Amino acid sequence: MTEPDWKTWTPAETAALCFVVSGGRILLIHKKRGLGAGKVNGPGGRREPGESAEDCARRETMEEVGVEPRGLVRAGELRFQFVDGYALLIDVFTASSAVGEPRASDEADPFWADVSAVPYAEMWPDDAIWLPEMLAGRPFRGRFHFDGDKLLSYAMEPL
Repeated sequence: MTEPDWKTWTPAETAALCFVVSGGRILLIHKKRGLGAGKVNGPGGRREPGESAEDCARRETMEEVGVEPRGLVRAGELRFQFVDGYALLIDVFTASSAVGEPRASDEADPFWADVSAVPYAEMWPDDAIWLPEMLAGRPFRGRFHFDGDKLLSYAMEPL
């Protein structure tokens, strides 16, 4: 379980997350399948070939919860290295509003949470580290080393 060499690190896949934050609330999901199934997260997923991170965040939010995020702003970057070799780069976005009403899909059950009551205990362990930075409007870059869903080490810096 050696610490990754972050200087030469290359992701196997890229993805985007989108958190609609409006009126003191944040739109979250109970993830039904894929990486993180059973956990709470924000809408998002893997980028398609040629797709920008912003377009991915918009598309995934519409597919997973049926709303179109508006006022997208890049909030940060997350780098994940798993002991099994999987490496994932995620661009994190916030949206100031959304068009439509959140609805469940085969991927996610959406719900609104008060920003002061984010259910960190139901999320990946890294979320409690970087999500407060996002909610405070401080752009960030995080590096996280995992063994399954156990956080082994991390580093955070301003973006």
